[in-house]
Amino acid sequence: MVLVQKVSKLYRLYRRPADRLREMVPGSRTLHTDFWALRDIGFELEKGETLGLVGPNGCGKSTLLQIVSGILQPTSGRVVTRGRVAALLELGAGFNPEFSGRENVYLNGEIMGLSRAEIAKAMPSIEAFAEIGEFIERPVKEYSSGMYVRLAFSTAIHVDPEILIVDEALAVGDAVFANRCVRKFEELRARKVTVLFVSHDLGLVKQLSDRAILLLGGRIAAEGSPRDVINRYIGVVLEKQAPEREKRGRGGSFRHGDGTSEILSVAILNAAGQEVASVASGEPVAVRVRARFHRPVEDPMVGILVRTRIGMDVYGTNTRIEQTPLGNFAAGDELEVDFHLECWLTPQSYTLTAATQNDDGSSHDWVDDAIAFDVVDTRVAAGVANLRARIEWRASR
Repeated sequence: MVLVQKVSKLYRLYRRPADRLREMVPGSRTLHTDFWALRDIGFELEKGETLGLVGPNGCGKSTLLQIVSGILQPTSGRVVTRGRVAALLELGAGFNPEFSGRENVYLNGEIMGLSRAEIAKAMPSIEAFAEIGEFIERPVKEYSSGMYVRLAFSTAIHVDPEILIVDEALAVGDAVFANRCVRKFEELRARKVTVLFVSHDLGLVKQLSDRAILLLGGRIAAEGSPRDVINRYIGVVLEKQAPEREKRGRGGSFRHGDGTSEILSVAILNAAGQEVASVASGEPVAVRVRARFHRPVEDPMVGILVRTRIGMDVYGTNTRIEQTPLGNFAAGDELEVDFHLECWLTPQSYTLTAATQNDDGSSHDWVDDAIAFDVVDTRVAAGVANLRARIEWRASR
């Protein structure tokens, strides 16, 4: 269990190092500015729950993880943790560069409260998961960043933590290692290990998290289901020049834009031009987006994005990618765009997001999850893409 109550962290910023000393002189003026990295952060993480933290660089994510891990002390507020905490924070933290990988594993295990016998028992599993071979006997200063994070992550998950705190652990790993880590996260969830992690991979946050928090400027800007929080985050990123605003309704889970145009409807049409909510795998369809312009605009774009029911991006395109210029529009004009495609997706539920945009990529109107649809097939397949495998086989005796 993790309990964070009204946690704030203040840093004093000085223009020059010498200003720290000058400010200590009696009667001197204030020579620093206050920077609040975190302000009044509060949440509770139950046993076995996975919480993802998202937000732009500098919003306080890593500072919060360091406070929860006990590395930093908050300026105000408190953190309560119950259970053994294993933390994998920024690359380089926790390992002595002069020690070998094996020596660092023992050192970290003993810091966690394990006996040398317990660490020795876990060592074969740690080595097998990390897959760094003979480098386990070499000083970690000789490791690549990928080798380092392999060993650090493997150590953290094999010391039987009750609370695992991870900061961008998968950012420097290759695809094979990243997939292995995802499977390990799912195994930890099944074992009721509490996980608090930061990632800029929004699809991973949707896949692994039970709940998500968006941090902006050191404060909690949104908290709730991973899908809704990430949609909110995407809206903030796309509209960072405009005041933050949320528009709900008309079928979308989140809606934002500068209002230059408005999406009137989104529909999936079959070959007969009928609107459908269920599509056969491989069936030719058209995704129709209708919009009205409220201000004059030159060469706008219209785009679509297909996601799985857990929010993983599957396929996206727009009129610019497809090299289809739309021309100029006046206020009051309406536009209808059809995206023709063959729906070679595996049987499951999907959502469709639609957007109208300026030529610089900023949004007129972005409607997340505007409609939902199902793909059906007589055959079951894993994943999201139906690659229509053909099987040839031979027998010899």
